[in-house]
Parts: sequence; C-alpha cells; structure tokens
Amino acid sequence: MPDDPSVDQLRSRQLKQERAEREALSDADSQADAERHRRRADKARYLREKLEQRARADQEAATEDD
Repeated sequence: MPDDPSVDQLRSRQLKQERAEREALSDADSQADAERHRRRADKARYLREKLEQRARADQEAATEDD
C-alpha cells in the first residue's frame, strides 16, 4: 500500500508529538494539564522506541536475506 507511512515517517511523527507535549507540559496551567501532557509525551516516546526496534528488526531481517 503506497499510502502507508514508512517506519521512519512514523518515528518522526512520534518525535514531533513528544516534543510538542513536553513543551506543552512546561506551559501547563494546572497539575491535571501537566499530567496529561506528561502521559502523552511518555506514550509518544514509547511508540517511537517501538518503531526504532521494528526498524532494527527489519534491517536485521534484510541483512539475513542477503
């Protein structure tokens, strides 16, 4: 499916999301807002790390096929 984003594109999106949430965290007006932004940033970091693992696994699989 050519419209599906690549792993690199997804990682980039998650990094941007994490950065945006960290910035929003510093500007939060309340403890509840701060906690929400912290959770969102943590989730984006987690997803980015999983995408990095997937990319490494894909590279290793491609290397083994050669």
